[in-house]
Amino acid sequence: MIEGMGFEVVRIRLLGGKTKTLQIMVERPEGGIEVDECAEISNAISAVLDVEDPLEDAYALEVSSPGIDRPLTRLKDFDAFEGYEAKIETTDMIDGRRRFKGVLAGTEGDEVLINIDGDGKDAEPVTIGLHYDWLSDAKLVLTDDLIKEMLKSRKAAGIIDETQFDEIVEEPAEGASKAED
Repeated sequence: MIEGMGFEVVRIRLLGGKTKTLQIMVERPEGGIEVDECAEISNAISAVLDVEDPLEDAYALEVSSPGIDRPLTRLKDFDAFEGYEAKIETTDMIDGRRRFKGVLAGTEGDEVLINIDGDGKDAEPVTIGLHYDWLSDAKLVLTDDLIKEMLKSRKAAGIIDETQFDEIVEEPAEGASKAED
């Protein structure tokens, strides 16, 4: 249904709590999504869920974008965000650890490549491959570079229109005199 509307599902999760939350993260195939598009998808899904009633207990439906520090849930995500910092967790221990943090280096077959710090103070980064099936969680790390790149790509795609923003006018500090022209 979501794909038929021209969007891709990034992740579906059922979160526990007093009232369960059915969380659905979606985006356009080229990335990004707007609030009104999330509302449109939510209304369509809600109508289907009301008829199908797949969950016994009460729940809240939440349709959202993956966000800037998004989860990496599909193999193609690791290629799309190559060069960005990420945190990856594996289901089982690998070389005595389950958590890896480093810079994504794309994929090779069904392996996710990540550049991690080498052992020792002056060691060079090392590229390791983790089988996609071994991953239990992966997400981008929120950095200034990531924020700048996301804003730049949204602006280039015409999603951000700077003419909609108010102009910033700087007033002189109190007690300061204005320069004469």
